[in-house]
Amino acid sequence: MEKIRKIIKKVLTKEVILYIVFGVITTVVNIGSFYIMNTLLKWDKNIANLIAIILAVLFAYITNKDLVFHSEAETIKEKLSEFLKFMAGRAFTMIVEFIGGWLLFQTPIPEMISKLMVTVVIIILNFFISKFFAFKKSE
Repeated sequence: MEKIRKIIKKVLTKEVILYIVFGVITTVVNIGSFYIMNTLLKWDKNIANLIAIILAVLFAYITNKDLVFHSEAETIKEKLSEFLKFMAGRAFTMIVEFIGGWLLFQTPIPEMISKLMVTVVIIILNFFISKFFAFKKSE
């Protein structure tokens, strides 16, 4: 039991907890906007999915930069580099999410369940991309 506590303490750092909290909020932005556009406004599910992803990425950038990873970028060049790295990582996961959604929308799995399944994978990928690529701390 003590080993489990040590592992949990090592994994659940303040950074991870904040990422989870803002990840949940980002997910609400993503799924909530998808729901509004797809279900209430009756927009095409793929267009609604793409717009929902873009809104979530912009929200995630602001919260990750300032509140989770505490960006150390000071110069315009450093800030631009961080932004471009973040966007490149998110562009990659956006493609993964869009293709994953498109594939799952072809199945009998309900659209919202499909969206949730893909979102879990994307949250995990985005954490590692942000931590080790976009907002990597200087040594």
